[in-house]
Amino acid sequence: MASVRKVGVEEEMFLVDPQTYHMRPVSARAMEADEREDDQPEELEQELFLQQIEVNTEPAHPLSELRAHLAAGRERVVSAAEKAGAAVIAVPTPLFPGHEGDVTPKPRYQEMLDMYGAVGKRGPVCGMHVHVEVDGDDEGVRVLDRLQPWLPVLVALSANSPFDRGIDTSYASWREQVWDGWPSAGPVEPFGDAKGYHEAVRRLVNTDAIIDKAMVYFDVRLAELHPTVEIRVADVCTDIDDAMVVAALTRALVETMASEDDPEPPWRIEMLRAGRWLSRRYGLTGSLLHPQTGSPVPAAEVVNFVLDRVTDALRTAEDEETVRDGVELLLNDGGGAGRQRAAAGDDLDLDAVAQDLLRRTRAGLS
Repeated sequence: MASVRKVGVEEEMFLVDPQTYHMRPVSARAMEADEREDDQPEELEQELFLQQIEVNTEPAHPLSELRAHLAAGRERVVSAAEKAGAAVIAVPTPLFPGHEGDVTPKPRYQEMLDMYGAVGKRGPVCGMHVHVEVDGDDEGVRVLDRLQPWLPVLVALSANSPFDRGIDTSYASWREQVWDGWPSAGPVEPFGDAKGYHEAVRRLVNTDAIIDKAMVYFDVRLAELHPTVEIRVADVCTDIDDAMVVAALTRALVETMASEDDPEPPWRIEMLRAGRWLSRRYGLTGSLLHPQTGSPVPAAEVVNFVLDRVTDALRTAEDEETVRDGVELLLNDGGGAGRQRAAAGDDLDLDAVAQDLLRRTRAGLS
C-alpha cells in the first residue's frame, strides 16, 4: 500500500434513561465506572453537559482498524453507561421536549455558559470530528483553504438530526444550525499559510468574543495536540458504517486537496454559507452547490462528482469499495435523517425513533 494518511474520529453521544429515553446527567458516574485497560487505545471524555460523553479513537491507517477502535470505544461507553444506570444513543440533538443540559462542573464550562447565555443553554448537541494527518501546519492550512466548498457533501452524508425537543425541524441537520450560534463557528476565508492562520487565531482570541484557542470552532482547523487537520462539520452518525464512510471520504478529500497543483479558486464567504445551509436543510434529498461551479444541482450528482474527484485517494487507501457502497445506501434511504423520519412515521413517534437509534448505536458491538 502506498503512503496513506492516518485518520481518527471523535464522536459525542447522549446518555439516556433506558426506559424513557430521556437524557440523564450521569457522565461523571459513567466515567468513574469506566474500566479502561492499558492496551485500549481509545479514550472517553466528558463534554460540556453531563448528558453527553465522548469517544476519541487512536489514529489509524486502514479503515478496518479505525472501525475496530470506534466499536471498542462504543462498547466501553455502553458498559460504563449501564453501570451508571443509563443507555447510550448516538444522535446529534435531543429528541424530547424539556431537555436542557446540566453543565459539567468544570470552571471553563461554567465560564462558557455564563458568557454565552442562551447560545450555550439552548442545549447539548453531538457531532463527529474527523482528524486527518498532515505534514505540518503549512500543508494543513493549504488543505483548510481548499477544502471549504467541498464540506457540504460531508454535512449531507452525515446529516442525522431532523428532530429537536419534540418537533420535526424540517432540516436534515439541525445540529449544524444550532452550532452556528457560537461566535467562532463556521466557514472561514483563506489564510494563505501557517503564519496567516496563527495570526488570525491570535487576533480572534484577542477580540474577547471567545475564551481561548480551544473555542476556535472553524469548520476546519489545525489541531492543537496532533499533526492533523480537524474537520468538524459532521453530525454524529448512529451507524458505525456511516461514520466510516464519512471518515474515509474526509481522508480522501484531504489527500486530494493537499496534492493537487491546480485547485479551484476559493469561494466568497456568502457562497460558503449558502452551500452549508442547503446541505443542512435538505441533506441528500435536495440540491447541493456544485464545488466547481457553485450552481445548485441534485445532491446525488454532487456526491458522485466528489467521489470521482477523489477516486485516486480512495484507491490508494483501499477505501473505494467501502465508500461507494456506503454512499449508495445513504442515497437510497436519505441517510440518518431519512431513517429517523421513517421510524417516526406520520404520527411523529419519537419513542420509536429512540428505540431505533438505541438499536443501531449498538449494532455490531459485542
